[in-house]
Amino acid sequence: MSVVPAEVLPGSARAVEETVRGEAELGPRARLWPSLVAVYRAQLSRARVARIPLLFVATFQSVGIMVLMRGVVDGGAEAQAVVAGSSVLVVAFVALNLLAQYFGQLRASGGLDHYATLPVPPAAVVLGAAGAYASFTVPGTVVTAVFGCVLFGLPLAHLWVLVAVIPLAGAALAGLGAAFGLLAPRPELATVLGQLGMSAALLLGVLPADRMPEAVRFLRDLLPSTYGVEAFARTFGPDPDWAFVLGDLAVCGVVGVVSLAVATWAYRRAAVR
Repeated sequence: MSVVPAEVLPGSARAVEETVRGEAELGPRARLWPSLVAVYRAQLSRARVARIPLLFVATFQSVGIMVLMRGVVDGGAEAQAVVAGSSVLVVAFVALNLLAQYFGQLRASGGLDHYATLPVPPAAVVLGAAGAYASFTVPGTVVTAVFGCVLFGLPLAHLWVLVAVIPLAGAALAGLGAAFGLLAPRPELATVLGQLGMSAALLLGVLPADRMPEAVRFLRDLLPSTYGVEAFARTFGPDPDWAFVLGDLAVCGVVGVVSLAVATWAYRRAAVR
């Protein structure tokens, strides 16, 4: 009996080639929307318990600022600016400050390697985490806005505009927070950048713009949350100019798209290093 190598059998080369090719082929790349939803749910369930106390701190901070400002501001446009700025400050505390810390720690601990091994688009990771963190701001922002309106005697009729202000301002600030955390060489620096950004949102968003110097007003216009504050503050008037409200929301949305695109680029840059 003679032994015939398998390579010389008819069709064996084709079978081996097809087997190797089948093993080498990867599965289809995950689509953006299903991946985004999966990352969002995972981040939401993971951070739910840990972020609730921090959300309480953010809300208590904004409410305390309004109580302090009540002794200085009586009403009118200044009261509208204080209430709108304090409400958006809750979004800045979570979406900017906490997200910068999260991505900074994730990068330092090697957590980005886990996401890099998954067939998940980089945009889904950034958007999913940003959306989860921004979702925590909804209860605190609503509570702050209602308390501020009652405290300063402002109307509650147009609070529904928060449905647009929260996600648009949250997207802009979350993109900046993620970029800070991913671009900072050390997590401590990411924390500092997040704190500075939140402080800027506090000082430039809560204080009335009419009392600021011209140079400070220019810096205020560069802050993404300013347009969310302006859009919300305009709705407290007796006859809101909705064209200006939509214009401010549009600017906030454009800045959100740009900041999230920068954060996605920063994620790719940090994941390959």
